[in-house]
Amino acid sequence: MTPAELLAAARDLITRSDAATAGVWPRTSALLARQALEDVLDAHWLMRPQTAGMAAATTRAQLICLPRYLDETLARQVAFTYAALSNACHYHPYELAPTAAELSGWIEDVAALVARITVG
Repeated sequence: MTPAELLAAARDLITRSDAATAGVWPRTSALLARQALEDVLDAHWLMRPQTAGMAAATTRAQLICLPRYLDETLARQVAFTYAALSNACHYHPYELAPTAAELSGWIEDVAALVARITVG
């Protein structure tokens, strides 16, 4: 699946009211959005021969290097969004799952990166 398709699936889980996905849709949506973010980061590194090796690096290492290759504000937002989505993907017994509004915001942040990578 492409990053855009992953984000569409994540949005669909948020808006669909289905008893079969009750209780699991927040983490599933977060996981899909995080996968889209990881895929678009890999695409970003593979666009240039001099940075192609970064696609094999850990996501943490990629995020550390990202401000050098993108607008610093966007790179920081991407790092924050990745951390938030990673936290939302895991079950924490004394924390609530992310809300639909939180997930929608994070999905929009990933969509902004997808648009930025696709355009430039």
